[in-house]
Amino acid sequence: MRREEYSISGLETAGRVRAQGVAETTIAHRAEIEGVGLHTGASIRMCFVPAPARTGIVFRRTDLGSVDRAVTDIPARFDRVTETTLSTLISNEAGHCVGTIEHVMAAIAACGLDNVVIEVSGAETAVMDGSAEPFVRLIRQVGLRSLDARRRVIRVLKPVVVEEAGKRAALLPHADDSQSFVLPFEIEFDNPVIGHETFEADVSDPAFADMILSARTFGFLKDVEAMWSMGLGRGGSLENSIVIDGEKVLNKGGLRYRDEFVRHKLLDALGDLSLGGAVIAGRYEGVRSGHALNNRLLRALLGNLDAWTFEDAVQDDVWAMGPVAIPAD
Repeated sequence: MRREEYSISGLETAGRVRAQGVAETTIAHRAEIEGVGLHTGASIRMCFVPAPARTGIVFRRTDLGSVDRAVTDIPARFDRVTETTLSTLISNEAGHCVGTIEHVMAAIAACGLDNVVIEVSGAETAVMDGSAEPFVRLIRQVGLRSLDARRRVIRVLKPVVVEEAGKRAALLPHADDSQSFVLPFEIEFDNPVIGHETFEADVSDPAFADMILSARTFGFLKDVEAMWSMGLGRGGSLENSIVIDGEKVLNKGGLRYRDEFVRHKLLDALGDLSLGGAVIAGRYEGVRSGHALNNRLLRALLGNLDAWTFEDAVQDDVWAMGPVAIPAD
């Protein structure tokens, strides 16, 4: 088996190459979306811009009044995560940041979008309806364009587990050559509306979008004042969050799924884990895990070169959500 040096999103190591491969993608053309920041409450405009192969996902702050990419650009990488309180926030070496990236990252990962620059007009992405669905819809409407580079996969070779205070997150290898990414998740809240929920999904399943990506973020009415005192949740509303008050859901339409809460936690996990810079081939197991533990898990995996390797993505196992790809010219 031939070995070849790879470099992706600033991460370098040796990876094995499989005979067949599929092309990396970018978005077919510019596309914009607007909304408010969940925690800042600011009006946010986001523009998805096509990018060359090996660019990865890059957030570009357009509000900083600079053309210096070292100032404006923030790579969407696990080692750029600097805050995980109620969301995932990444920063660059210049000290600039963009927060609440997990929903858009989940949409990007599930759609198979490998390279894009996301121009954002503030320090936070737009929350939209609290799910990843608006971003999925935007990407599907625009479509993807194939690039002249092979997509690569991070194959998990050895189990990696992190635990803390009854919470657990793990990445486990497949028993075969499958390149699927399977995510079982379990939550438990001392609240009768949520209680104990479990759900499992495979990102390569074409039904993944319908099962997971419409699930909305949620919170408790009793926690709102505490969040405000921390400078968080200022853009939250019944339009973009499920709000629970004791034994009832305050949103007029109720829940989109009976177990929408665990589905959203799974969505968050996918977004957090996509910061590895490539598709993961393996099994993620989350038990009451959140943004902090997910990031610790990625750091533990990618910090152990014996626990993973790169390989070219194989057509039959590529993450898929339907026919969105547009062939390269």
